[in-house]
Amino acid sequence: MNWLIELFTNHGIAQTVVVYGCVIAIGVLLGKVKLFNVSLGITWVLFAGIAASHFGFTVDKQLEHFLKEFGLILFVYSIGLQVGPGFFASMKKQALGINLLAACVVFLGVGTTIALFYITGNNIGIMTGLLSGAVTNTPGLGAAQQAVLDMGLEKQVNMSSIGLAYAITYPFGVIGIIIVLLFFKRLFKVDLEREQAKLRRLQQMDPSNPVAINLQVTNEMLINKPLKVLASIVQGHYVVSRMCRDGEIFSPTPDTVLAKNDVLLFVAPKRSIAQLKLVVGAESELVLQRERGTLSSRRIVVTNKTATYKPLGRIRAYNQPDFNITRISRAGIEFIANANTMLNLGDQVTVVGSDAGIRRATDLMGNSLKRLKHPELGPIFIGIVLGVILGSIPIFIPGVPVPVKIGLAGGPLIVAILLSHFGNRLYLINYTTHSANLMLREIGIVLFLASVGLGSGENFAEILKSGTGWYWMGLGVFITLIPLLTVGLLARYVFRLSYFEICGLLSGASTDPPALAFAIQTAGSDVPSVTYATVYPLTMILRIITAEMLVMFFY
Repeated sequence: MNWLIELFTNHGIAQTVVVYGCVIAIGVLLGKVKLFNVSLGITWVLFAGIAASHFGFTVDKQLEHFLKEFGLILFVYSIGLQVGPGFFASMKKQALGINLLAACVVFLGVGTTIALFYITGNNIGIMTGLLSGAVTNTPGLGAAQQAVLDMGLEKQVNMSSIGLAYAITYPFGVIGIIIVLLFFKRLFKVDLEREQAKLRRLQQMDPSNPVAINLQVTNEMLINKPLKVLASIVQGHYVVSRMCRDGEIFSPTPDTVLAKNDVLLFVAPKRSIAQLKLVVGAESELVLQRERGTLSSRRIVVTNKTATYKPLGRIRAYNQPDFNITRISRAGIEFIANANTMLNLGDQVTVVGSDAGIRRATDLMGNSLKRLKHPELGPIFIGIVLGVILGSIPIFIPGVPVPVKIGLAGGPLIVAILLSHFGNRLYLINYTTHSANLMLREIGIVLFLASVGLGSGENFAEILKSGTGWYWMGLGVFITLIPLLTVGLLARYVFRLSYFEICGLLSGASTDPPALAFAIQTAGSDVPSVTYATVYPLTMILRIITAEMLVMFFY
């Protein structure tokens, strides 16, 4: 039996695999247990790691560090791929307000830390470690420790005390935000189904959402003019998918000459409908349904790579009179196609046209779901490499003697968001199916949580035995809760954000992947991910800068 004991205790690759496997399996199983109908989900992996480390099941530190960082990279990169298209859409709508709220979370946390620094008289290094752990921001901890080294303060500051302060507050930093989310769920009396329905209604009311309307040509200025003349009059994107003249329904081209009383079926953003009515004419009582005439409508999934590299206006095959591309659904967001639109793998495209035209469009776009079941691993790892490079670039800020970096979490996330939106222009197809993305995301987060638990559990019990440990934990509770509660109430009652958006906002402002995972599981949708990705890049930069600033200006 000695070999079995050595397998669990002697550091090595096999021992690391066994310990991680046990910690993750136990944590996932415990995550399925519900108390008072509440489960912490995979957050239990963190506590399983702490328990394992406390009982002597540690692993090689270099392997532990690698798995933690690599797991975090996988998690944030898969999040970026999933929410990238939605991120750019949200940037156009309410990014400023949401990012201001996230910045408030950061600065309230820093302000609370400074206030406790003056009240308690603790070393600022310890307070910075408490802050980093309370907001679950590992890059901030690393930035603070690096600032100590760069300023030559290692003799004045016990580097291990910064790490211990981080370790003692990190567990409550993880569970604290989840407690806040559950508290807000009870305080706001959130009914998840009603909240989802409300969010769908708000999305439908969005003026940028496309709607269909039948307009009758009554403007004398348009008679005997080609349809393309509307493009020089009406601002914004729209599509004329069908046209009815003397009882015949057909798909018009830009050169189709308009006649009086023609009925046109427009697909346009809600905000453009009033202008279209003013230019074209009043809404027609005639409804151009697909059953009338020879035109039909079909939704096609883009699975052909050759359909994704150029704008639609530059591909002759898409500019034919027997079919029109009217709408595109991407990452749950629907928008109107135009000549500059580039298709992405996985897009769901609504095509209107004759049966022959729709068959041709299907051949062009693929519509073969089997092709999407095999993700392209090459572009994914190229993106990860680019993300690591971006995260490692030193950024020199005037007045700050130490260059800052956005880190191994911020860099991959930003690159994933960019590639998910612009990657096809660089011939980098980063599409993954939802199930493949979810698997990548879950593997990353459990590796990260297990590593944090195994790394902090060894000293966790010892410091708790002393009054100092509980004292630090109490300070960390204030740093965790005050910003989250303040901004959460502000977001709900002033900015009128939905509960799901608040979950993503607070998780992103805390740079807390476990909280995001919990929020996604609770919401049953990726809405928190979009808000998380919207605020994460700015928050990560602010967390790193402020951690360094605390060391620089308070020593």
